[in-house]
Amino acid sequence: MKQTLILLHGALGSAQQFVALKERLAEDFDVHTLNFDGHGGKALEVEYSIEHFSHNLLDYLEEHEITTAHIFGYSMGGYVALNAALKKPEAIAKIITLGTKFDWTEEAAAKEVKMLNPEKVEEKVPVFAEKLKQEHAPQDWKLVMTKTAAMMLNMGKGARLMDEDFTRIQHEVKLGWASLDHMVSREETEKIANLLPHATVEVIEGAKHLLESVDLEVLVKFIKDF
Repeated sequence: MKQTLILLHGALGSAQQFVALKERLAEDFDVHTLNFDGHGGKALEVEYSIEHFSHNLLDYLEEHEITTAHIFGYSMGGYVALNAALKKPEAIAKIITLGTKFDWTEEAAAKEVKMLNPEKVEEKVPVFAEKLKQEHAPQDWKLVMTKTAAMMLNMGKGARLMDEDFTRIQHEVKLGWASLDHMVSREETEKIANLLPHATVEVIEGAKHLLESVDLEVLVKFIKDF
């Protein structure tokens, strides 16, 4: 019987990011993907938060009668997986993250939010704006971006995992860091690895923060090896 693996998307993303990866991993795992509320066309009237998305994951496990699952979380998805592991440890097996940002001071959050101006994105990166429009239809991608920015600012103000929270996560964790990632530093990744009781860091050379910049076969091996 195959072990269950759930793939969690990042901020501004959706389960659509994982079509090719899911297909490749299906040979070895029972693979699931889900859209967090407010992403991939799903509505969400309230604010975005790591707390809410963690409940999305735990509710999905319950609805699909999955007693325990391995998690691969890209970017924000990795943060959600770690938070969910604190909430319901028995539901989560091993956790693999890639490109997950852990430095959420007010200064760091403000820096990230500067890049989340829908009007500027539409003007300067129209191809990306069109991609977001299609990925989140019928929801307004601009609202998705605005709510994501608000969530990040809230994380900077304290709605985040604290150092002592990481020390309580007893799961085996692999933190992946892409060597050309300009959003996430190796230092912040290694800091969290040192706080987690059972964590390792693996560097993926030549990749950027964007999931699409990681070679598919490299990503498959990165997940399967753990």
